Amino acid sequence: MATDLATPPKAAPKAKKPKRADKVPLGTAVLRYRWLYLMLLPGVAYFVIFKYLPMYGVTIAFQDYLPFLGYSGSPWVGFKHFEQLFSGPDFARLLANTLILAALHILFVFTAPVIVALMLNELRVNILKRSIQSLIYIPHFLSWTIVAALTYVLFAADFGVIATWMRDLLGDTTKIDYMAQEQWFREIVILQQLWKMTGWGTIIYLAALAGVDPNLYEAARMDGAGRFRQLWHVTLPAIRPTVVVMAILASGNLLDSGFEQIWLMTTSLNRGVAEVFDTYVYYAGVQNGNFSYSTAVGLFKGVAGVILIFGSNWLAKRMGQRGLF
Repeated sequence: MATDLATPPKAAPKAKKPKRADKVPLGTAVLRYRWLYLMLLPGVAYFVIFKYLPMYGVTIAFQDYLPFLGYSGSPWVGFKHFEQLFSGPDFARLLANTLILAALHILFVFTAPVIVALMLNELRVNILKRSIQSLIYIPHFLSWTIVAALTYVLFAADFGVIATWMRDLLGDTTKIDYMAQEQWFREIVILQQLWKMTGWGTIIYLAALAGVDPNLYEAARMDGAGRFRQLWHVTLPAIRPTVVVMAILASGNLLDSGFEQIWLMTTSLNRGVAEVFDTYVYYAGVQNGNFSYSTAVGLFKGVAGVILIFGSNWLAKRMGQRGLF
């Protein structure tokens, strides 16, 4: 009896691990999902033809490229054009103009869609909400040429509607040419971007807001939270991952000020603050025929964009967010 009591109980048998499904051969998988892969081909072909194959032309940034000699015949000069860019008199001005516009873009243009989406989400009348959404989407479909023409009609010194209204309001008979003066260039550019991009940018945030669980708002109301507290403690945390991803994607375009818009708004009088890397590449490469130097400027922008994306993604993860990759 004592021996039976001293005998330790038998251990429970270990559960068997489920067998891993055998890997499907690549050929079988392609054959099984052939229609999906067929639908994927146009997108892959687009990126290969228009994105990856042209990257071979980046090699002319390290050459004194001459069109009649071609890629293989042009002499190699190493980092000559990069040294010329960084030590030249235009680099500091170009970098300052580009970074100032980028900072204004982040401060106003990036945050505006978030604010507008939050305001639209608070509307309870669906007809009013959809009407406002439709109206603010329309400017996205207008080209920058039309936007520049409308801006000229509004701010021209002689007949501009807003220029005339400002002159009558201030009681000043002096005509102010908002389109030509340097101190008004950045403000007008940011106003154009706000008008054109804000409505379209709200789409992704409204989609994120649509996925918020209504039970969270109900629980917040039961705890006594008002509309502002619900916005602060429920809505904003729910769309924070979307905002972080959009911020990471936007960081890669900080040095891309938008060639078409800036080029249309640049005049000989405001060039000091208007010229950025995008327009400088056009003037140096296309107008002056310095293809190697302009390619070096573009390559510098591309490398800086990659570094900014990886850096912002790392920073987002350090701050507790999921990041992009």
